[in-house]
Amino acid sequence: MNPEQSSQAILKVVNLQKHYPIKKGAFTKKSYFRAVDGLDFEVNKGETFGVVGESGCGKSTMGLMITQLLEQTEGDIWFDGNHLNQLSERKKRELRRDLQIVFQDPFSSLNPRMKVFDIVAEPLRVHGIAKGEKLREEVMNLLKVVGLGEHHADRHPHEFSGGQRQRIGIARALALKPKLIVCDEPVSALDVSVQAQILNLLKELQKQFNLTYIFIAHGLPSVKHISDRIAVMYMGKIVELADKNELFNNVKHPYTEALLSAIPVLDPFEKKDRIVLQGEIPNPATPPSGCTFHTRCPYAREICRTEQPALMEHTDGHFAACHFPLA
Repeated sequence: MNPEQSSQAILKVVNLQKHYPIKKGAFTKKSYFRAVDGLDFEVNKGETFGVVGESGCGKSTMGLMITQLLEQTEGDIWFDGNHLNQLSERKKRELRRDLQIVFQDPFSSLNPRMKVFDIVAEPLRVHGIAKGEKLREEVMNLLKVVGLGEHHADRHPHEFSGGQRQRIGIARALALKPKLIVCDEPVSALDVSVQAQILNLLKELQKQFNLTYIFIAHGLPSVKHISDRIAVMYMGKIVELADKNELFNNVKHPYTEALLSAIPVLDPFEKKDRIVLQGEIPNPATPPSGCTFHTRCPYAREICRTEQPALMEHTDGHFAACHFPLA
């Protein structure tokens, strides 16, 4: 095991990067789209690590790299004591049983030509875990666990609602009894009432199977509902990381402050000042100098335009990348 990795951590990410080259003319300088630009964090066994940020901030790309569905440009990933960068393809294939993903769109992530039984059974067949009656027993048990019945096994994905399709995707992810599941915006395509059902299902399954989650979303309410700790991403970087209650009650980064101000309140008589960020998100191919958020930050000063702030621990377990963290 990596000696610098916490004994409680099942996943450690160091300087994780994904840069896509941008084709230019023959006489122009080569540039890169920095989808993920240096991530450092650990995920502890049994916890739900929430990741939130605007569309395009790199959170889904991060999830694909962690599950080894996308190769990183730079950086290191340790999972359950294994340095993924140094593993052979055979060893990686074996380890993928413990690393699974639930995708955002439950319809496009399911093969429309396959019946539900075959969708859930596929990982068990590929890894040679079960066949015959044992295979059928495993699939039916998985469907039951996610709240579906045996009669659903012979239907195709188009015959289900969005929430039911996501339950099928969760059953498929559970088939190999993984240790960590990346949930890539698993409720964003669902109705609000169904979102709560899926979130509660994920929490129940976590207790039942001792799962660890990385829960990716672009909205803070769903992340707060399910997460233990939350990382806020902006333009490929983590700008704040803390326990969820600490994050909501003692925000340090101006970007997180703006996200919190956008959460609607239920009380019609409660007044809430909405922070509207000015300007557009900068182009990741040509990021601004200094702090990447300074072009939209209402508190930016001269140093913010010239020096990039490091992700520093300001209070116990509360990190923020800001020259002037909020009080």
